[in-house]
Amino acid sequence: MLSDTNTVFLLIAVTAALMASNKLRFDIIALLVVLVLMLTGILSAAEALSGFGSPVVMLVACLLVVGEMLDRTGVAAAIGNWILRKGGNSESRLYLVIMGSAGILGAVMSSTAVVAIFIPIILRIAREKGMRASSLLMPMSYAALISGMLTLIATTPNLVVSEELKAAGYSEFGFFSFTPVGLAVLVVGIAYMLLVGRKLLPLPQDDEQETTASRSVFEFWQDYRGSRDLYSCTVDAHSPLAEGSIADAGLQSRFGVRVIGIIRGGRNGKEKVRLPPADAMLHVGDALLIVAEPAQFERFAEGLSVTSYTPTERDRQRWLWELGASTMLVHPESPQIGKSVVDADFRDRYNLHVLGIRRDRETIPDFEDTKLRPSDSLLVLGTWGAIKQMRSQHHDFVSMETAIELEQIVPEYKRMPVALCILGAMVMLSVFNVVPLVAAVIMAALLAVFSRCMTMEDAYGSIHWSSLVLVAGMLPLADALDKTGGTALVVEALMSSMGDAGPGAMLTVLFFLTAAIGLFLSNTASAVLVAPIAIAAAESLGVSPYPFAVAVLIAASAAFVTPVSTPVVTLVVEPGRYQFMDFVKVGVPLLLLTWLTTLLVAPMIFPYSAT
Repeated sequence: MLSDTNTVFLLIAVTAALMASNKLRFDIIALLVVLVLMLTGILSAAEALSGFGSPVVMLVACLLVVGEMLDRTGVAAAIGNWILRKGGNSESRLYLVIMGSAGILGAVMSSTAVVAIFIPIILRIAREKGMRASSLLMPMSYAALISGMLTLIATTPNLVVSEELKAAGYSEFGFFSFTPVGLAVLVVGIAYMLLVGRKLLPLPQDDEQETTASRSVFEFWQDYRGSRDLYSCTVDAHSPLAEGSIADAGLQSRFGVRVIGIIRGGRNGKEKVRLPPADAMLHVGDALLIVAEPAQFERFAEGLSVTSYTPTERDRQRWLWELGASTMLVHPESPQIGKSVVDADFRDRYNLHVLGIRRDRETIPDFEDTKLRPSDSLLVLGTWGAIKQMRSQHHDFVSMETAIELEQIVPEYKRMPVALCILGAMVMLSVFNVVPLVAAVIMAALLAVFSRCMTMEDAYGSIHWSSLVLVAGMLPLADALDKTGGTALVVEALMSSMGDAGPGAMLTVLFFLTAAIGLFLSNTASAVLVAPIAIAAAESLGVSPYPFAVAVLIAASAAFVTPVSTPVVTLVVEPGRYQFMDFVKVGVPLLLLTWLTTLLVAPMIFPYSAT
């Protein structure tokens, strides 16, 4: 009959095999671990379920809410636009900007969320710059992994290791305790990808561009615009338009211009008037988005005293967060056939503007009075909600293609400053130990809701419950290993084989042990298992446990070698069209460089001398 110690080792082996096989969900495996620990009597029911009451679980849940707040308020989208501005046309410069941005952003939100946010940004960059998406996606995902090494809240293994230190009677890590080590790894990682790694990336495949096939609003416009263009202008104080309605001004009949959007209060105003009706009132300082031919707009601007301006990237982004575009086919049985857009009362019936019509692949000029035919293609513009509603009905029109910006909507962009203040307050409270970390994170999550950056339903929806179950289910496994003497056995084996080699050799063994376990278990599970071993090994050597603890958390985030070790890497496999061996070729040297950097830098920040 197996002893309790051997049972735990067998359970770890079976757990690793099940996770590596991808036959079962990780959260189900974690619940099975809890169940086995209870049924075998290795842990009591309360001990086996103790992980669900761990502060780590609450920290992870609230940090996911904070990350969602940053996404919904446009912080990530603003970073994407900054990358486009700063990256230029140089691939090397793009590497620096993309990897640096992903690394820094991931320090305060989920690395997986960072990758999910950056994928469409990079596909957009690749499309606009004429570059290979595969040359940027893997470096970005590696930087997001490294971001987990920068701050205490960046990834769950960091919190696990910190809690293990606290449980062993040591001071837990501070918010930026190991940031210098993580920054060193990030710098080395960027240098490696610039000098060596990108040469190991796969060559482009013929069908790679399929991943960037979705088109933007402005690309739609190029197909349907004809001789017209988009213009932006503001209503001057002495303009006849001020304090009158669009219908009273007769803009369409007198000048041939159409107002398709208004920002109340000027370009930087807060109140958005989306798709204004004909009786919408205009005020001084209103920013107008207009469709017209060049000569028509010039006559309009001179006759009604408006000031044209060139929208900034921020202006364009704000319009696109409110207004979108889609192409629609006229259904062969549509009751609108034989009617013009005006006769069909399209604006009032569907709450959308028709910006152009194509027939037989040709743009129709002066389409407003053209009678619709089956299979005519219409470009419609309106709020994203109206477009979604239009796509859901198939009797009058059939949706063909919706602009890619639909995937990039930021519903609460006006509250971006509030979100940044909440994030800053959370960091400051943690850094200066004003309140415990878990309290600071809970406060930030609640403020995200109280400030209306998101609803409570949004907050609950942002929590990855499967991740919480995984963390809570795996934490008791370390307790079982310690209770049955398994931790002591591992430490004894390490000491007998490595005890005379010095702390540097022990740090190396612990680093690669964590990295190896992470190939089969999740990075959280590897940190759960190795962190107590690292602390016990340090005590046996009579040295500080902190450099060993740092090595464990760094190694837990260094899942560069396979595409299945972490979703941070798995997410880029399909859009980048990568093969398994691509990650082995690029990831193994980066893993070795990460170990070497940790071996050299960690003892400088946390000396081996016992404290």
